[in-house]
Amino acid sequence: MAGGFRRGNRRRTPKLEGRGVLQSMEREGPFKEWLGMPDLYRYHLVVDGEAYSYQTEDTELPVQVGDRVVFRYKETKAGNWVDRNSLGKAIDPSEYQ
Repeated sequence: MAGGFRRGNRRRTPKLEGRGVLQSMEREGPFKEWLGMPDLYRYHLVVDGEAYSYQTEDTELPVQVGDRVVFRYKETKAGNWVDRNSLGKAIDPSEYQ
């Protein structure tokens, strides 16, 4: 397959997983990226001393300060960005009996 487009050759960077206690959360917005797009909110999260950014259409997040959270993220020059719809409470199996 000379000159063809083979996606299998390109190595995609694996998603990183973050987890820990949500220490602080600040919301900015709403922002309109372009006409016709829903409002976006940018959250600045601190989890176990690490700063993350999260962008979503939701005015409220499913987590609160003090919760143990888990999420996928990627490292960029602009900082750590949490993947959309990946932020949630970490479930501790020992709490279910």
